[in-house]
Amino acid sequence: MQSIIVSKNEANQRLDKLLAKYLNKAPKSFLYKMLRKKNITLNGKKTDGSEKLSERDEIKLFLADETIEKFSEVSVDEVEEEIQIIYEDENILLINKEVGMLSQKAEQTDISLVECIISYMLKSNQLTKEELRSFKPSICNRLDRNTSGLVVAGKTLIGLQTMAQLFKDRTIDKYYHCIVKGKVEHQQRIEGYLYKDEKTNKVSITDRPVEGADPIATEYVPLKSNDMYTLLQVKLITGKTHQIRAHLQSIGHPIIGDHKYGNRSVNEQMKKQFSLENQLLHAYSLRFPELEGACSNLSGKEFIATRPTIFEKIVNTMF
Repeated sequence: MQSIIVSKNEANQRLDKLLAKYLNKAPKSFLYKMLRKKNITLNGKKTDGSEKLSERDEIKLFLADETIEKFSEVSVDEVEEEIQIIYEDENILLINKEVGMLSQKAEQTDISLVECIISYMLKSNQLTKEELRSFKPSICNRLDRNTSGLVVAGKTLIGLQTMAQLFKDRTIDKYYHCIVKGKVEHQQRIEGYLYKDEKTNKVSITDRPVEGADPIATEYVPLKSNDMYTLLQVKLITGKTHQIRAHLQSIGHPIIGDHKYGNRSVNEQMKKQFSLENQLLHAYSLRFPELEGACSNLSGKEFIATRPTIFEKIVNTMF
């Protein structure tokens, strides 16, 4: 027999959902059979698995240790890569993601920011491998592989849920810096419709609705400019795949270094002059709204991630 005391990160979910995480190799039919036969109980009583769990609830598994071991698998991909932490508290991490790092795995063998976060929390004794059976810290927003800057991660369930809701409701303000081709002289809000081609992983922008397209809005303010290039601050109103890159390209101001939506001759020139390999797009700032509850300490705060060295070098050289 084994006993599970429900932790803060395990509360507020159905019992059967938690059991599926603990016994992640067991068929659902096996779990429900054990519930019917009272081989799994909740607070000493028979349960059907639909009950919503509270912190400190006790789940008892009247199963052989060999059975539990057979149906349990804890997968931990510990990595050596370090992360640049901008801010940390009990519930969240703010990370300045480097160019080249995936936000999440694309293939099973990938190392992403999520694995780096889990490794960091394991090494700093904020998390145990056993706890990973029922809860995994994760990120709440994603950046393209070759975009740098601020990524929010939830260390706890309440942190994940709160931050995910902020991004869903678009109440957290997201600002990016980028260098684009051409001179931009005025602040502007642009709107349109974005369609993603899943086969090519490329998007297109139109000024009228088409089937399968999502409405988008992007605001930008020129910070520095010359006759050839402009450093922009971009506010992401909606957050769709490749939105900033494709939206700016659609109005004739592609981002420097962008090999998917950019200008080839400009990119070749920048590679020759600065050894630039990626788009100059950086998630620079996050501003939180007024918050209550577990994350109220973030109310009204702004966090800034320093731009990469090569970004700074190009800004200082060109403007």
